[in-house]
Amino acid sequence: METINIKHKPHDIGFALSGGFIKGFAHLGAMQALLEHDIKPDIISGVSAGALAGVFVADGNEPYKVLDIFSGHKFEDLTTMVIPTVGLFDLKDFIEFLKSNLKAKKIEDLNTPLIITATDFDRGRSVHFRKGEIAERVAASCCMPVMFRPVNINGTHFVDGGLLMNLPINTIRRDCNKVIAINVSPLEADEYKMNIISIALRSYHFMFRANGFTVRDNCDLLIEPYNLNGYSNRELEKADEIFKQGYDTAKEIITRSLEENGTIWIE
Repeated sequence: METINIKHKPHDIGFALSGGFIKGFAHLGAMQALLEHDIKPDIISGVSAGALAGVFVADGNEPYKVLDIFSGHKFEDLTTMVIPTVGLFDLKDFIEFLKSNLKAKKIEDLNTPLIITATDFDRGRSVHFRKGEIAERVAASCCMPVMFRPVNINGTHFVDGGLLMNLPINTIRRDCNKVIAINVSPLEADEYKMNIISIALRSYHFMFRANGFTVRDNCDLLIEPYNLNGYSNRELEKADEIFKQGYDTAKEIITRSLEENGTIWIE
């Protein structure tokens, strides 16, 4: 009799959460909609805003409850303006905020396994943290170049993981039967002003988001809210509104997939 060797994958469902700065609150909304359909992650892979949303869920919080943690805070509460030699703001206050609001202190102590992707700026490569102090590594993953001072971890400077990998599907693809990707930074050609600053920022955002375009087909369900471009990266007070955008988009995709195909998964 022929023996078929089927490799057992350690996780059933994994969530891959993109970067997106303030739009990361849409991750929480989308995850809330998934949770209401009893779809929970066995592992989470997050980049930048996705790492931030992911760490609070991995720490045992329901997505909608995370809004309460950020309620009443402003962008200025979580950052410190510095003399702009290597960045406009320092993330030390953000790191302290994370330490104060997360029960687990190390990645390996989280309720749900979490992979945090950051960019090793000294060597020009992606690094995927699976253990170590949480707060510094989430801050490193969120550290948008120029806006924030690079985060130094053990003598290495780290910046935003989205610089090289903005949609971290491939970090968990081989270990999961199903991967749900939530991309809050889809590539969009929206309106812009014809001036040097606007052109520079538009070019930066196109390059930043384009590296996730080629991996979109590697997931089993893709959730992409296309209604988030109107929010400023400093509008923390609009977290509830952004959450709802992610929730409504995910709810619509799940409902339509179930009605048309009888399953949420891409065939």
